[in-house]
Amino acid sequence: MRPLFFAVAALTSFVPACARHVAPTPAPNANWVASWAPSQQLVEPRNLPPAPGLSGSTLRQVVHLSIGGRGLRLHFSNVFGTGSVALNAVHVAVSAGGSAIRLETDRVLTFGGRPSVAIAAGEAVVSDSFDVALAPFSDLTVTIAFGPTSADVTGHPGSRATSYLQAGDWSTASELPSAVKTEHWYILSGADVVADDGSAAVVALGNSITDGRGSGTDKNDRWTDNLARRLQADARTARVAVLNAGLGGNTVIRGGLGPTALTRVERDVIAPAGVRWLVVLEGVNDIGTARGAEAVSAIAGELIAAYQQIIGVAHQHGLRAYGATILPFGGSNYDAPDREAARQTVNRWIRTSGAYDAVIDFDAVMRDSLTPARLRPDGDTGDHLHPNEAGYRMMADAIDLALFTR
Repeated sequence: MRPLFFAVAALTSFVPACARHVAPTPAPNANWVASWAPSQQLVEPRNLPPAPGLSGSTLRQVVHLSIGGRGLRLHFSNVFGTGSVALNAVHVAVSAGGSAIRLETDRVLTFGGRPSVAIAAGEAVVSDSFDVALAPFSDLTVTIAFGPTSADVTGHPGSRATSYLQAGDWSTASELPSAVKTEHWYILSGADVVADDGSAAVVALGNSITDGRGSGTDKNDRWTDNLARRLQADARTARVAVLNAGLGGNTVIRGGLGPTALTRVERDVIAPAGVRWLVVLEGVNDIGTARGAEAVSAIAGELIAAYQQIIGVAHQHGLRAYGATILPFGGSNYDAPDREAARQTVNRWIRTSGAYDAVIDFDAVMRDSLTPARLRPDGDTGDHLHPNEAGYRMMADAIDLALFTR
């Protein structure tokens, strides 16, 4: 784990867990940039919180920031809830690994100066901000003691990170040894930092390939994580945050899991603080789930029209939009000649239309040199659809970092 603080002196900006006061607020003109922001959806029944559930329990979740900064505020969402969600207490601290925290860094979050908040159905809240020195790739724990919660839960099922759930209020505990483990995030929806001038964020809008299916739990080895590490290591791009807006099973147009990419651009791309760039890697599920000759023949044109809408919204808000080509899926359960033809049509448009500000050709990087309709074997999880960890590193390594200096 990378250290949270640049210097021990920065620990003075934290207060004991028992303190209940209004958090100091960074200057009004502070340069807020989102450093972590998982896309939210209505959690499906199979991914709901395990027993004992959220109501009356404590949930400790780990957040892996991309860039650091000099202040922090957190976002919490109940946008898909049909009832209120009560946050009776929320703490943030430095992770000590697993469910453990560095207790001396524990900080009580406040909301309008109060240590608790009720989030109405369909709403979201942002905590009060406070001054703190945060290093890039800091691991923070966010511990929520819940009161009553909505039966319909807002969250991010594909966290690839372990969360810890235990009955009762354990918000001040140094660790939760009796907690139930779950690989999902719930209610917690973002972390913003006060960043250096010139800092900004790139959003990766996508499906399970962006969400990191095939990468390991608690390893932060999605292609977006690997891109963040490359950006951080280059002096030209060290102030660029990477926001993963991937949702497993997601589609661009209709069907799939979670809100479609077309409907979540405003929330996941435009709304986060400090976004300057957008990478679109989505469409394989639209193609792969198209049924019947007529539907498959139409899907390429529908995707192209949807991409044009997404690009238009990005440009209206001053963002640069980069198109990523769709990866091969030969040998997977999506494999069929007409679907492959649709993929080729879409990729040809991405490469040649000039609609995007630049192209990231993941297809060229990830296809098998002998059988181009298939993923290269050394980058394939074995399902012939999702890259493995090596594949995600190949994808990140293929991206021209100069795209994030413009």
